[in-house]
Amino acid sequence: MIKLTESESKYSNLEELNTAELLNYMNDEDNTVPQLVKKVIPQIEMLVNELVKKLKNNGRLIYIGAGTSGRLGILDASECPPTFGVSSDVIVGLIAGGDTAIRHAVENAEDNKSTAWESLKNINVSDADFVIGISASGSTPYVLAGLQAVAARGITTGCVVCNAGSHIAQTVDFPIEAVTGPEFITGSTRMKAGTAQKLILNMISTSAMIQLGRVKGNKMIDMKISNDKLMKRGVLFIMDELGCTEYQALTNLQKYGSVRAVLEHYND
Repeated sequence: MIKLTESESKYSNLEELNTAELLNYMNDEDNTVPQLVKKVIPQIEMLVNELVKKLKNNGRLIYIGAGTSGRLGILDASECPPTFGVSSDVIVGLIAGGDTAIRHAVENAEDNKSTAWESLKNINVSDADFVIGISASGSTPYVLAGLQAVAARGITTGCVVCNAGSHIAQTVDFPIEAVTGPEFITGSTRMKAGTAQKLILNMISTSAMIQLGRVKGNKMIDMKISNDKLMKRGVLFIMDELGCTEYQALTNLQKYGSVRAVLEHYND
């Protein structure tokens, strides 16, 4: 009898389960992730505190990753400009295989040890920046080589990995190791590992943006008003903050273009 290794799922014969059983077992596994993330909050805190210093001094947050991990970095980077009003070059996501890999698997991209540094050079990475590698295994060659290259040049590094004692974690200044354990489907790190990485990236970027003054109370005062839904949300924010009418809020938001600007100029 073959003994289950740590990397193998405790589930077998999944094809014999009905839909309800599959969903409940997946949900059982997913429910373990938030508590695993909670255990690494001290690691996240140290990384965020250093990141905020970098961003306050006009540095950037740069994510590098492959596959699901790379896509999660790009997702987090792409959501910060509309949510917090920052420039699109403040938080950057790089993925093995380039933009094609956002939608399609690119053969051998994650095993290429030179392309991460080439991509980082192309965006003029410097010691003002903070580079975070995202890798479920903690050993992705693309990510590891990129982090080694920037670390050798004195650039601050961090990581989000889902194994303990990985090569990547040992390479960086600020490791985050959320050990999620075996996946529901063996090796499918888009599942628990991906969920943990998504939660952690949310925590990193959101807490940093709050500390940079991009949120007032719990409101996104710098969000880009790019559609009717966000216009309505902005109006509600302004009404709540200023105690004004809906008409006054809408008129001023149309005049000034952002919630922050209305709050700053309302009584001018």
